[in-house]
Amino acid sequence: MGGLTGEIGALRQRIADWQGPPVTFMEVCGTHTMAIARIGLKALLPPSVRLVSGPGCPVCVTPVGYVDHALALAERPEVILTTFGDLMRVPGSAAPGRPPRNLLRVKALGGDVRVVYSPTGALDVARDHPEREVVFLGVGFETTAPVVAATLLAARRMSLANFSVLGAHKTIPEAMAALASSDELGLDGFLCPGHVSVVLGEAPYRFLADELGLACAIGGFEAVEVLRALVALLDQVESGSPTVDNCYPAAVRPDGNPRARAAIYEVFEPEDCRWRGLGVIPGSGLGHRPEFAAWDASQRFDVELPDPVEPRGCRCGDVLRGLVDPADCPLFGRACTPESPVGACMVSSEGSCAARFHYTRRGEG
Repeated sequence: MGGLTGEIGALRQRIADWQGPPVTFMEVCGTHTMAIARIGLKALLPPSVRLVSGPGCPVCVTPVGYVDHALALAERPEVILTTFGDLMRVPGSAAPGRPPRNLLRVKALGGDVRVVYSPTGALDVARDHPEREVVFLGVGFETTAPVVAATLLAARRMSLANFSVLGAHKTIPEAMAALASSDELGLDGFLCPGHVSVVLGEAPYRFLADELGLACAIGGFEAVEVLRALVALLDQVESGSPTVDNCYPAAVRPDGNPRARAAIYEVFEPEDCRWRGLGVIPGSGLGHRPEFAAWDASQRFDVELPDPVEPRGCRCGDVLRGLVDPADCPLFGRACTPESPVGACMVSSEGSCAARFHYTRRGEG
């Protein structure tokens, strides 16, 4: 046996033969979460190696208050609300005696809500409808932030006065720091995100290894790439020398993509930001710089918002912190399914609950 199949077998055996102390690693990328569930990796791990899912899905960590804001804008007659498809079914605040509201329901009731496949698609809608206000829901991590930044730069060049972004961009390293400092999990290391690392490179994770003593490995998404990263984490623990291993060199350069980062910080600046399940994490958000305030929907429109209320019984926040398996939520697979989601972790195609539902049966790891 040779080639890729042989390497996969050797990596699996290396993990199975782990004789070190019990370890807990966390992945913080929704695509990793889906890949790990799809290949059934957790079922292959020995009891002493634990892999938990963290806040790697941008739709999942977007707080309910933001969804309420989006719903309020979508109900305004002068607004065309544009968004990626995953956000359409995320419920807003729960209210007694009222069915859950989401963007799909607002659209069904007459709101002009449109799914676009890129922020530039929203820009095209604004150019085609100069008589309307076009708002794009800017949700994502460092992967989507450069494209949204480029779109806002284009809007400024075009003097496009009827376009704005309701921002909810978040930065992953700050969330990793918050999770690492928590005593709830006792993390030994991180499977660092592949797509985000294409933009960030290796340096933003080094504090985790140098200051906090946590193993870090950047991984890709094929089975062999995930296994390589997991073995790299075990090797670091065994050697007692935490570092940042780039196990995805085909896509991730040591310095990432400096041009993409420059675009982000030309348009946005760090700000404190609320994450579903994690609360407010200092410096983990990307707010519009003052010179882009005219394209900031949160400043452009005055809307009344209810106090945010999470769905009753939903444990999405605990799932995002890696404290519980999705199947531990009393709603999982019963009241909450991909066809009828209650929480954001079941809505998103990258959510932990959706991955658990699609690829594993209740009672499996």
